[in-house]
Amino acid sequence: MKQAIQIGAGNIGRGFIGALLAQAGWQVTFADVVESILSELNSKHRYTVHILDREPGEITIENVDGVNSTSPEFTQKVAQCDLITTAVGPNVLPKIAGSIAAGIQERKAIGNTAPLNVICCENGLRTTTRLKNEVLKHLNEDETAFLEANIGFVDCAVDRICPKPNFENPLDAAVERYCEWDVERSAWKGEQVEIPGMTYADNLMAYLERKLFTLNSGHAICAYLGSLKSYRTILESIQDPAIGEIVHAAILESGEGLIRTFGFDPDVHHAYVEKIFARYQNPFLEDEVLRVGREPLRKLDPADRLIKPLVTAASYGLPVDHLLFGPAAALRFRCPEDPQSVDLLQKVQTEGPAAALEATTGLKPENPLFGRILDLYRALALAMK
Repeated sequence: MKQAIQIGAGNIGRGFIGALLAQAGWQVTFADVVESILSELNSKHRYTVHILDREPGEITIENVDGVNSTSPEFTQKVAQCDLITTAVGPNVLPKIAGSIAAGIQERKAIGNTAPLNVICCENGLRTTTRLKNEVLKHLNEDETAFLEANIGFVDCAVDRICPKPNFENPLDAAVERYCEWDVERSAWKGEQVEIPGMTYADNLMAYLERKLFTLNSGHAICAYLGSLKSYRTILESIQDPAIGEIVHAAILESGEGLIRTFGFDPDVHHAYVEKIFARYQNPFLEDEVLRVGREPLRKLDPADRLIKPLVTAASYGLPVDHLLFGPAAALRFRCPEDPQSVDLLQKVQTEGPAAALEATTGLKPENPLFGRILDLYRALALAMK
């Protein structure tokens, strides 16, 4: 039986990636540092994925266990496994690189030259490549050569809404029925494996940016605007006509940039936009605004979901009136439990919104978008009441 390690035993790890692997017949070990979850995995070895959608369902996931990702046992499992996947958040990747590197060193020491593939299933561009660069910092020249010969670091695009679960069994996970997992064919080491729900892509960047510019961008804009009106869920937010109109128009604007960048068929892409907009309106998902909006500093990064779609569309001279709401509303996001939200609020309050905008987005004051975002930031305090 093929062995997989899913680093990150949260809702995405259990409900999406780990579940697909287990359903495909893999032995899945979840690696995490939350001992309560690991204990449950090692005592029960099973959980249920609840599909919350217009066609609801339940899937029983079996043959799973857990390991502490900082333990010697984790190192040994990396030395023997066939696949490593992650769902920890892009900011955590540097923190797990050392443990993965130790496993690769052990793999070399025991002479295991069987192909190993590593796939970071995170919301972001080329996150697996970023993890590889962090892992390489821990390896010497011979170990690096071993990695290049035997280990594939495979970028991917993932798409599934996995809201915060609320079940009696702490292992159970909640997901929508829709899912997409596209991996970069050219980076895969060894024979390609068939995993239902996973597809191989030749032009991965098109998939990555399509999702980032559409699902992720609209989701974030909806969350930040919804938070200004004290809505609890994405559904409540998108059902507000003012917010729904802005979100729909924004992902159409970002779509025009994608069509020009990648040569997408306009009719096909517009149909994709409508599918994404319908997913926000799933009445069975209790997807919380605070969950979707957390980590605003990451989401305001120049390469992420709020700024890159805006800058791309503007670079073609396209309208961006609704995409501007994303960064403007993000600067007003408040979530005391989220360290990034707290940091952003402090920066806005101590240095002013202009300084915060420049520092977080990379936009310069001379960029015409800069002043438009600030004007909208100031107007939002009244407009969204």
